Amino acid sequence: MSESATETSGEATTTTRPPEPDFSAITTEELLAYRNAENRFRASGAARTILGEPDPGAAIGWQEIALPGRDLPVRVYRPAPTEDGEAAARTGLPLVVHVHGGSFVGTAVQCDWANSHLAARLPALVVSVEHRLVAPDSPLANAADDGWDVLDHVVRHAEQWGADPARTAVFGESCGALISALSAVRARESGLELRAQVLVNPAVDVTESMYDYPSIAEYAYSPTRALPQLRLFQRLSVPPGTDARAVSPLYADDVSGLAPALVVVPTQDAVADHGRRYAERLRAAGTPVRLSEYPGAKHAFLALPGVEPQAEAARAEILQFLRAALAK
Repeated sequence: MSESATETSGEATTTTRPPEPDFSAITTEELLAYRNAENRFRASGAARTILGEPDPGAAIGWQEIALPGRDLPVRVYRPAPTEDGEAAARTGLPLVVHVHGGSFVGTAVQCDWANSHLAARLPALVVSVEHRLVAPDSPLANAADDGWDVLDHVVRHAEQWGADPARTAVFGESCGALISALSAVRARESGLELRAQVLVNPAVDVTESMYDYPSIAEYAYSPTRALPQLRLFQRLSVPPGTDARAVSPLYADDVSGLAPALVVVPTQDAVADHGRRYAERLRAAGTPVRLSEYPGAKHAFLALPGVEPQAEAARAEILQFLRAALAK
């Protein structure tokens, strides 16, 4: 299925955003109801004033990938056809596999602004993973498997996708950055050579030390009520008896030999120190890394260009980084 960036099927209806619940006391039923209502809003035309308008130079559509035991939707961004009717499905495009943020809520649609820009301006094939969201019956390991399995599938079938498997990067935001970081480690272990990883406001620690950072203390309840959300995220991500280190990139056994990384950190963010610590660990292991901080920016700022002034500069930096990394 293919659709234009300006005519997205089923996403132009006006939807009211639900009020934020009490994440410290939310029940499973309340969480699912909130998730459904919030994701309807994020996929609606009403959200575009916050999330930004897609780049008209990109064609956007949903596809489904048949993976072992499940079919998974992905949101696909390609350079749009030119005025003379040239096909958009060019071959040999660099590949960017993206994972959205939100953990227990979120949809690839919320990232149309940044992803469509990359598709149009690199140009590239961008595949955004509509992964299983974290829930009482779906731990973080499921979402991590979705991120890796989509990357592995598209690379193995790159010719069918019109992509160049030798020019592949991963890109994620928040929980999606955690998933992308884990995928980068799995890629090295599987012999898949990535060209780059872009980690934006990454949360990379879901162990008991998750809260032992100055930024958590400073921004626990301002500018947003981050701490209750992080506690819920951790509780859902790591069921009792699960090894939290296995889904915490900060505690990966070995982070040497990974793809060069751009770690983007908004400073007014509870998990800002997660990104800083991970950049330090990558650098100490010899993995090339650029830590780029955006003073005054808040968590998820890249997905909120309508209210976050620095989103445009971050998007431009990511484009420049990927353009250099994915060059022939």
